[in-house]
Amino acid sequence: MPRIVVLGAGIGGISMAYELRTKVGRKAELVVVSDSEWFHFVPSNPWVALRWRRPDDIKVHLPSTLARLAIGFESVGARRVLAGENALELNDGRRISYDYLVIATGPALAFDEIPGLGPEANTISICHVDHAARAAERWDAFCAEPGPIVVGAVQGASCFGPAYEFALMLSTDLRRRRIRDRVPITFVTSEPYVGHLGLGGVGDTKGLLESVLRDHDIKWVTNARVDSIGADKVECTEVGADGSVVRQHSLPSRLTMMIPAFRGVPCLMGDDGKGAAGLANPRGFVLTDRKQRNPTYPNVFGVGVCIAIPPYEQTPVPVGVPKTGYMIESMVTATAENIAALIEGEAPVREASWNAVCLADFGNDGVAFVALPQIPPRNVNWSSRGYWVHAAKIGFEKYFLHKVRSGAGEPAYERLLMKWLGIDRLRGEPAGTAPRTAA
Repeated sequence: MPRIVVLGAGIGGISMAYELRTKVGRKAELVVVSDSEWFHFVPSNPWVALRWRRPDDIKVHLPSTLARLAIGFESVGARRVLAGENALELNDGRRISYDYLVIATGPALAFDEIPGLGPEANTISICHVDHAARAAERWDAFCAEPGPIVVGAVQGASCFGPAYEFALMLSTDLRRRRIRDRVPITFVTSEPYVGHLGLGGVGDTKGLLESVLRDHDIKWVTNARVDSIGADKVECTEVGADGSVVRQHSLPSRLTMMIPAFRGVPCLMGDDGKGAAGLANPRGFVLTDRKQRNPTYPNVFGVGVCIAIPPYEQTPVPVGVPKTGYMIESMVTATAENIAALIEGEAPVREASWNAVCLADFGNDGVAFVALPQIPPRNVNWSSRGYWVHAAKIGFEKYFLHKVRSGAGEPAYERLLMKWLGIDRLRGEPAGTAPRTAA
């Protein structure tokens, strides 16, 4: 019986494990390797930072959940991926072999690349539930003594949606506390314009997000390269289209949250500090083809934030391409179908659609966008603003956590709803094609 190892237990990894159990059934041994016993729903971290959620509200304890599905689980984490040996070296020194490996680790957070960046330095973070819980303590102290705030995303960042969400949730919460008038907020971003999102915009995200920032009295600086972050200020350089310096900014800040750039996790790096040869690019992101398969090691696949995707376009300040939730789920489905095919002795043919459906909550309304596919040119390019987005995100959080707790992959009703909306997980999937499901 072949062994499939899924490295990572976040949104990509846990979805991958459940989808494989559905597609492959008991024809393979399935093992998940993580550095924690807990799954947490990352999109809810901004709510945790404002005490709109408790950490336990968005966490699921995995050992018992996975055991019900006969999925093995290791929570010691991986020290190295030994792709040439079809094995992982775990952090406790043990080795685990595999016939197929799916890397779904998520990223490492490159706080060290900018002086003063990170929860161990001068900024709060919403990238991990533990960071968000610490940020909530800082938020309580801040509201007792309010002052200026800076929120945004640094050069090389690829995850812009949570930065917009957090800036606008802060504003909403401050208005509810009746202290918004005491808190100047500045949004600082490496994007060439508000609403670019690393994607050249989606629909009218430029107009929508500029409008909502104005509605909330939030100023912004685009094409910004963050130079350093102090305890009470953010130093950044605004550059022009040709990369020349337009203006130096020294922004006072009593509370700062900046999304960092990402890189590959340590187990994907070689001894030279760059991505392992053949497995990852120099930044440590996993190399994959259109079928999510590594070109050097064809029994290794990659899904989620950990994979390498080149920037959509050249920008004055570097920005990355986001890997959004539905886009990740499309990678998961394609990978599960392709591994199932390989086990049956067939050639893998499935390609992820990379379609994107995103909900950005601002506390009392929000912006939604649909990009089919996520990277232009697109068949659908739509965005909208309204209270319904806020309600929809709450509903999605509850729905996804239910899927994790119950061990569901893509329930039939979800698949049928998305098909009715014209949103497919697989690229070029013929109408009426039935997904592979184990007998």
